[in-house]
Amino acid sequence: MKFRTFMRHIREGFKNISRNGWMTMASIGAVTTTLILVAAFLALMLNLNQMADNIERDVQIDAMITQTANQEDIQALGEAIKKIDGVDSAVFSSKDDELKKLIDSMGEEGQAWEMFEQDNPLNHVYIVKTKDPEDTAAVAEKIEQMDAVQEVVYGQDVVKRLFEFNKYARTIGLVLIIGLVFTAIFLISNTIKITIMARSKEIGIMKLVGATNGFIRWPFFVEGLLLGVLGSILPIVIVLTGYYYLQDIVSQQTTYKFIKILPYSPFAFQLSGIVLAIGAVIGVWGSVMSVRKFLKV
Repeated sequence: MKFRTFMRHIREGFKNISRNGWMTMASIGAVTTTLILVAAFLALMLNLNQMADNIERDVQIDAMITQTANQEDIQALGEAIKKIDGVDSAVFSSKDDELKKLIDSMGEEGQAWEMFEQDNPLNHVYIVKTKDPEDTAAVAEKIEQMDAVQEVVYGQDVVKRLFEFNKYARTIGLVLIIGLVFTAIFLISNTIKITIMARSKEIGIMKLVGATNGFIRWPFFVEGLLLGVLGSILPIVIVLTGYYYLQDIVSQQTTYKFIKILPYSPFAFQLSGIVLAIGAVIGVWGSVMSVRKFLKV
């Protein structure tokens, strides 16, 4: 395609936008309404996915060492654990460290445990983390069979339910987002179809005088692209403004470390890019679906 022809298509696309004022507003409104839902749900799902990742990264295996194990046994156990496929790290925590963690975690009630500092009943522990959180159960089973291991604790039932919940949440979120996108395509397609119907005679005349399908189609592609991009601006502004204030509220009022939403930057740029891309695809695809039937003369 020649550059001059390409620029002509761009100009025609802009002219179509300004020429059909009310229909342009209707098309942009259709895209805007749907993309507000898409952008809000996308922001929600990205943050839920982040929280799920944070929880999964906090999953660990506590391998409690037998009271009778000596220093050589403890060292050999640590080396054996690190050799297991899927193990990312194995950090030794003495029983004194474990008692201190217990006292700190219980606040004022933990002071009652200070009497055990001289005669500590707790076990030495290896804190194990896997490269893939879903390998936790398999790795824990192998560790449990090793000598010098008294017990393995990793919250079996909770971890299993957690992974299942995260899997279903991500799948459902993806399906809903795809459904919203196709709804937006349907809306913009039908709206653009109305504007094209008003110019069906014009398209027919162009076909009769020898205009190719591509020559006729490109201005509508440009028009659909512009409608999609313009319809993306307001959803981005609304969702990111709300997200900015939500971030302050969550950071000030939440004490759980896993409930931590994505930082405004670069999240704002990422969400803006995704929503603009979705809007552009919706607009172009809607134009493609609408103009196709009118090119058959």
